[in-house]
Amino acid sequence: MNAVNGKDASAEAQALQAVEAHHADMLRHLNGLVGLLTEAVEAGDPGAGQETQAALLDWCDKELVPHALAEEGPLYSGPHGMPEARLLVDGMLAEHQVIVGLVDELRTADGVAAAVAAGAIQRIFALHLDKENRLLMPFVVESPGLSLAQAVEGLHELVGEGAAHHHGQGHHGH
Repeated sequence: MNAVNGKDASAEAQALQAVEAHHADMLRHLNGLVGLLTEAVEAGDPGAGQETQAALLDWCDKELVPHALAEEGPLYSGPHGMPEARLLVDGMLAEHQVIVGLVDELRTADGVAAAVAAGAIQRIFALHLDKENRLLMPFVVESPGLSLAQAVEGLHELVGEGAAHHHGQGHHGH
């Protein structure tokens, strides 16, 4: 990366690092909750299963779904307007719909069905993050007309709480 096309290479690198770190934190948290739910179901402990399922749903409602919706705005809109990335973004939007559908399925599932839905959310989300980290965000960083730093500025859903406030500093306000 360099400072061509009016983009600040350092800001782009910091934004990429912040989003990737937030993705890793989200996946770690999701893996932990899904693991606990699976263990409770395997142990035949419906109380622990319901408690963990409730915690997982709460996390999905407060973190996962808002993260997906936030991506659909500034992060996806720029690449979606470019022919070379449109199909990738369409596929990623479809994955968001699948994830939201699985969260709804988890909401009404019990026992093994809940563990299966949770596992599906976990695997699809991991695949989705891999595509964002390896394909979409590098495309944004390398595209002259796009800026990852601008796309995620101030959006804690995309970069985590600390990074959102950090990225907001030093940039002119909206």
